[in-house]
Parts: sequence; C-alpha cells; structure tokens
Amino acid sequence: MEEKRPDPDSLIEKIKQDEESNAGNKKKGKLKIFLGYCAGVGKTYRMLQEASLKKKNDNDVVIGIVETHNRKETEALLWGLEIIPRKKIEYSGLALEEMDTDAVLNRHPSVVIVDELAHTNIPGSRHNKRFQDVEELINAGIDVFTTLNIQHIESLNDVIQQISGIKVNERVRDRIIESAAEVELVDLTPEKLLDRLKEGKVYIPPKAEQAMHKFFRKGNLLALRELSLKYTAKQVDEDIRSFMKKNAVPSPWAVGSRILVGISASYTTERLLRFTHRMAQDMDVEWFAVYVESPQKIDESKAARIQLEKNIRLAEELGAKVVLLSGANMADEMLNFSKSKNVTLIIVGPSKRTHFERLIKGSVVDELVSKSGGINILITGERKYESPVYARYITSSKRDYRTYFLSLVIILTVTAIGWLLRFKIEPINIGMLLLLPSIASGILWGIRVGLFASIVAVCCFDFFFITPYLSFRVSDLRYLPSFMVFILVSAAVSFLAKSIRQETESSRNRERFVYSLYSFSRDIIAAKDLGDILNRAVKHIAEAFESDVIILLPDNSGKLSAKSRSNENVPLSEMELAVATWSYNNGKPAGKGTDTLSSSGIYCLPLKIQDKTIGIIGLKMVNAGRFLTPEQEQLFESFASIAALAIIKSLI
Repeated sequence: MEEKRPDPDSLIEKIKQDEESNAGNKKKGKLKIFLGYCAGVGKTYRMLQEASLKKKNDNDVVIGIVETHNRKETEALLWGLEIIPRKKIEYSGLALEEMDTDAVLNRHPSVVIVDELAHTNIPGSRHNKRFQDVEELINAGIDVFTTLNIQHIESLNDVIQQISGIKVNERVRDRIIESAAEVELVDLTPEKLLDRLKEGKVYIPPKAEQAMHKFFRKGNLLALRELSLKYTAKQVDEDIRSFMKKNAVPSPWAVGSRILVGISASYTTERLLRFTHRMAQDMDVEWFAVYVESPQKIDESKAARIQLEKNIRLAEELGAKVVLLSGANMADEMLNFSKSKNVTLIIVGPSKRTHFERLIKGSVVDELVSKSGGINILITGERKYESPVYARYITSSKRDYRTYFLSLVIILTVTAIGWLLRFKIEPINIGMLLLLPSIASGILWGIRVGLFASIVAVCCFDFFFITPYLSFRVSDLRYLPSFMVFILVSAAVSFLAKSIRQETESSRNRERFVYSLYSFSRDIIAAKDLGDILNRAVKHIAEAFESDVIILLPDNSGKLSAKSRSNENVPLSEMELAVATWSYNNGKPAGKGTDTLSSSGIYCLPLKIQDKTIGIIGLKMVNAGRFLTPEQEQLFESFASIAALAIIKSLI
C-alpha cells in the first residue's frame, strides 16, 4: 500500500497550482445565446453571421455542429469556417452523428458554434443533453455561440403547453440561460415567418402545410413572440440591476421577501415548481422547495418515489433551496420553517382529497390557511386528479391478498365460536368479540385490510346474531349506530397504528443515518495510515449501501488508479474508469443516476476539499435495477466528505 501512496508534496503542489490557475490563468468561456420564438426566424443564420465577423477579426472560430436544414442562404455562411468532423455513434443498427466534444476540446478554439442547445444526444453519448456538452466546453475556457427557441426553456414549459397545446420534451435548465454572457433576440414578424413557411424556407412543403395547421398558427406565433420579448426584456433588466450593484448605483432594492413551495410525489408538482420559479424571478427573491415526510402520508409506491426524486431534482435545477422535513403534521412543519426563514408567501396546489376524505382526515391546505397568520398562502393549479403516479392512488398489480384471506378466516373462526356460545353470551358481547379481529387486522396489515375485516365482521354479526337470524334484515334499529361505531373504531385504530409504524420507521431511519455517520467517523479517525483509511471507508460504505465500492486517487502524473475496493473480484471496466476520470477532471458527479454517462453502471462522486477534487469514490449497486434515494445520496455525500478530509490529513 505504501508503494501506491501518492506523494504528499506533489499533491499539495498540484492543489496550489490549481488554485493559482483558477485565480487568473484558467478562465471560463462565455456563452452567447441567439434566442427566437420559433423555428425559422433566422437564429442559425444570425449566429453564423456573427461567427463570420469574428473570423474576419482574427478570432479562432470553428463549427462544432450546425443544422442548416438545406437552406442555401445558411449553408453559404459556412464558407471559410473550419468544421470539426462529427462523431459517428451506432444506435439501434443505425450510424448516427453527434458533435465530437472531445475533438473540440483538443482543438481548443477561441469560439465554437454549437447549434440547437436543447438537442437530446443519441444514447451512448457522454452527456444526455447538448447543453451539458456546452457547459463542458465553457468550463474548458472556450466561448460558445448557440441557438435556442423560447419553448425549450424549462420554467416556461407549462406556459408553452397552454399556448400551443404541445408538451415540449427537450428542455434547457434556466440556470444555463441565466449564466449566458449575452442573450440576443432574433425576431421576425409572424406574417413574414408564415410567408417563409409557405415558400418552403422552414420545412419542406408537405411538412410546412401540416405545421401551419398545428404549431404555426398565427395566434400561437403572436403569443410565443410576446413571451420571447418579455423574457429577453427580463434578462436585460437583470443585467441593468447587476450593473447597478457592481457600480454602487443607488436604487430601491427588494429585500426581505421569500417564497416557499410545497412539493409532493405528484407530477403536477412540476408545474407548481415552474410557476414558483417564474414568480421568484419576477419578484427577485429567494425561494424554497419543501417536502415534508409525515406519518399522514400513505406509503409511496416505487413509481411515486421516482416521481418525487424527479421533482426534487427539478427544484434544484430551477434554483430552489430544497429542504426535506419530517414531522407528524405537514402544515405545522411548513409554517414553522417559513417563520424561521422569514418566508412571506407559501405556494401550494389544491387538495386532491375528496370532501369525505377532508372531513375524516382534514386537509393540509385548509390547515395552512387557518394557521398562516401573517404569511400569505397562494393556492394554484387544478383540483382534479391528474397524476398517474400519485402515492394515494397507486395500487400494485401484484397485490397480496393473503392478508385479506387470513383476516377473513380469523373472523369466520370467531363467528363460529360465537355461534356455539350464542345461548350463553349476549349478542352485544359477541359483537365486541368480533371487534377484536377487525382491530387486530388493521394494526397488523393496514387500513384497507382493517376496513375489510370490520365490514365482514359487521355482516357476520348481523347475519348470525341479530334477529331475524340468517338474514341481513335488522328488527331492532338501535343496532345500526353500533354498526357505524364498529367500523369507525376499527378504521381509527388502524390509522393510528399505521401512523405509529411510519413514525417509528422514520425515527429508525434518522437514527440509522446519524449512527452510520458516527460509526464511520469514529472508524476513520482510528485509522493508522492512508491504506487503513481507504479500506475502512470502502468497507463501511459497501455495508451501508449493499454495493461494490472503489476509491481512486491520482498518481504523480495525475492519472487515476484504484487504491482500495470492497470486492477484488469486480474489476473496473474502461467505461467505468472513463466515468471516474471525467468526474475527477470536472469535479462533478457522473455515471448512473446522473445526466453524464448515465448508461454506465457506476456512480462516481468526487472527493473534495474546499472545491478541490483529490480523488473519486465509485458506487456500483449489486442490484442493477436499484439506485439511491435522495436520503441515501445525502448520506453518501456525507461519507465522501469525511473520507476526503481524512485522506488529505493523512497526506500532509
């Protein structure tokens, strides 16, 4: 292990060099976006005009990828510009082409032209989206010119769908547009655009005719044009305010306001997040996305859990501060957090519960309104049920009916015993006897089984023990309230038992989280040397996540190599090493579950100290179909931080 140990002096020297490089020598490239409200307004043409002008001014300009769509005027502007050959990728038996990001990085021009920022890359590419390729080029110090239509901006997705009736799947995160050094609006009146469409300058004639009757309706174009003008004006306003701050220009600044939005496992949350993002931008305020894990929630299915993770990632991409809370009362937890953070507005969707459910269980929305005090509550969205994966409505196609059958057998057994003792026991006492298996079923197997058992018990009680016997008719109407109380008691006990189980499980999860960190930290501190630290780290993490774990550190030449692994029988493939190398060079997570090299089976997380990457820790699930929940990701990141600190201390 001593032979594999990196030289501490060279490692510290490398960190110093990186700091000096980041301080001045290594600068990020600039992004310029040519924004339009629709295809055909001339974005690519205008971008190539700018590129040609740059070339004439002795700038090193290359074409990364441009889609001319066989437009002669656009193709003519390519003359004199160097074109980087595209990368060929085999997919489903077809030879397809994408921009060769590595070739552009190796060529390292001062400016690269990358058309269609919202494009989705072919499966097998390093990144899922082209805007991620653009980010990598910018991080390498290369300026990028690119094009984008207004309908591809993430936060405007719902507005675009409302205008056009079309859901746009290729979307770009708002932070990309916000990070651009310049956004230039390429505008054309709808009348001229429609003329171009008729002339075949946008699409071929048959396709143009179809487009005119769908997306390219004049009403759509007018609305999209207005939206693009407003969006660009907002970007200009942000530039002005940035200039005023930088130059200490006196101005009335918005202060004190903050927004909170409640998120759930429903896909309607996506619309709520985009709406809140737009409002926060317009008000220029900070905003929080809060998820409360409460015993009131019914167990979530796998599909609902995936949707929740998707909602959390979307909130992070839109710039929200995501907060995960836990408590018995969702409304109280949200309000307490809001008061502690000086939140002035809470945005939630309408309650999806029926009137009956709201009567029995109450409503989080109603509680927020009644307890909000000085905090404003905004309820937005449609109340009708929309989500196919909302947790309360998910039912498994493989429902286990054994619990229903078992509860039925127990109730029939108690009924048979009561029938034998019917001359010695009063009917009301037999009813109390039947209440026991109903309550027990609810406690052991949940609310649904408890309600089923209580209904069956009431039917048996009525049929066998109330006159007229062997009939569901009731001669004494005083028994009817007893039947209702019978069912309500069973349901209430089942609900309380479920709440206690969930609260217990939540407490256990928190306890396991804290204990895991404590145990990991204690073991790492007790390690003797670097080799011992690495071995203890991979052992703990492998046990915590039931996975294969590997830690890679750079050698003197900067090349990553495996220093410790939990399973020597699982080799590191070339693809996985490439994922780790990319993650190390860029200081970002990569691999399975991310947007970079997601086809890989390994998840790589950088080991960082003060934003400096000193190595990589890789996680490879034994069960390929399973991956980390948000809570597990948080625990994994905590493990990585502790390990990184221990590693750097052992080297100094």
